Amino acid sequence: MGADLNNIVKCQKLTDDHVQFLIYQILRGLKDLKPSNLAVNEDCELKILDFGLARHTDEEMTGYVATRWYRAPEIMLNWMHYNQTVDIWSVGCIMAELLTGRTLFPGTDHINQLQQIMRLTGTPPSYLINRMPSHEARNYIQSLPYMPKMNFEDVFLGANPQAVDLLEKMLVLDTDKRITAAEALAHPYFAQYHDPDDEPIAEPYDQSFESRELDIEEWKRLTYEEVICFVPPPLDSEEMES
Repeated sequence: MGADLNNIVKCQKLTDDHVQFLIYQILRGLKDLKPSNLAVNEDCELKILDFGLARHTDEEMTGYVATRWYRAPEIMLNWMHYNQTVDIWSVGCIMAELLTGRTLFPGTDHINQLQQIMRLTGTPPSYLINRMPSHEARNYIQSLPYMPKMNFEDVFLGANPQAVDLLEKMLVLDTDKRITAAEALAHPYFAQYHDPDDEPIAEPYDQSFESRELDIEEWKRLTYEEVICFVPPPLDSEEMES
């Protein structure tokens, strides 16, 4: 599948057309995103790697499920129940890196990561701070000097204005106001690729079996049945040739 996106960004400057096509593909499938989890071939076709952290959105999650530089602030602030837009933050960080060739928030530790984020987004409004369940997190944020939001057009000077607009909608502290994947796919930045008829929504995956308490022999039997019943999808002509 070619190289991972992390190595590509290090080796070459991507055009805006590349960024559009890559981010459009990323938005079609998400979870624990970082450039090294994204494989790209010579035709700029992208595939997401490593689904070890994919899960239901109603599960309680910890603050350590994403690489720090691409980790949404709500994870680090211990908002234990967050929604699907947690991945949109990661996409925004990746998109900014593709546009500039450098990591957007290269935090040296947990605290420095939050500081770098707030230098761009500004200090969270009081209603958002009050929503934080962690008393320590609230006290820490309130102890910091006020930081105004930076002008994204200045930060991403020379970038496609539509790309900057999309980034500003992705990198929003309030998860309820952060753009969703469906909304992002319909953004004007992806006008040449957006096709509602070719952007299917995956059926929810039932992983309730993982919490069942069975003995080893029963798990072996279920695994064997799964292997026997598995039918691989047919290969198309292009895949057979490759």
